[in-house]
Amino acid sequence: MAGDLRRAHSTAPVTEGLDKADGDEANPDIGARLRELRKMHGFSQRELAKRAGVTNGTISLIEQNRISPSIGSLKKVLDGFPISIADFLTLDLKPRSRVFYEAKQLREIAGGDVSFRLVGRDTKGRAIQMMHERYAPGADTGDEMLSHAGEECGIVISGVLELTVGGEVRRLVPGDAYYFDSRLPHRFGNPGTIDCVIVSACTPPSF
Repeated sequence: MAGDLRRAHSTAPVTEGLDKADGDEANPDIGARLRELRKMHGFSQRELAKRAGVTNGTISLIEQNRISPSIGSLKKVLDGFPISIADFLTLDLKPRSRVFYEAKQLREIAGGDVSFRLVGRDTKGRAIQMMHERYAPGADTGDEMLSHAGEECGIVISGVLELTVGGEVRRLVPGDAYYFDSRLPHRFGNPGTIDCVIVSACTPPSF
């Protein structure tokens, strides 16, 4: 019985079992999606076929929707990227939100001697918060230690950063980096004579 089920899954067309009542989202154009994904990766049909271990004709026929690949066949083709079948069928290949930001489009959420410029207008629905941080000479995040759920990391771009995490204090210079559990009490400061600039990331977002 188990063997029959495995064979059935490997030979069933990919679209079999999808709820057509849900519309195109539930019954995607396999050929168009494969062609778009291949072009996004910069692969020719021949290159993808070579990577996946299938014939060039197979890729061509699938992209033209002249054949409906089985789950097993499609998985073999997708291994050439690689990408899972689930991601292939559900990934939004045309992002609905902004992807690129000019420097002037970063949102300032602090200002003054300490500047936090956020990538994106807000972090709602995002898994990552990324910022361009600047600390003027002598500036810091305050006497009170910060603490919140999540993890954060960053790289010093210029200047000197004095970072306190738990009971440890370290001065970091350009090229140095940090990564820590944000639940540990922490504090940022600039003990130097020029601006300290950091590129940081935090997950989940704290702002």
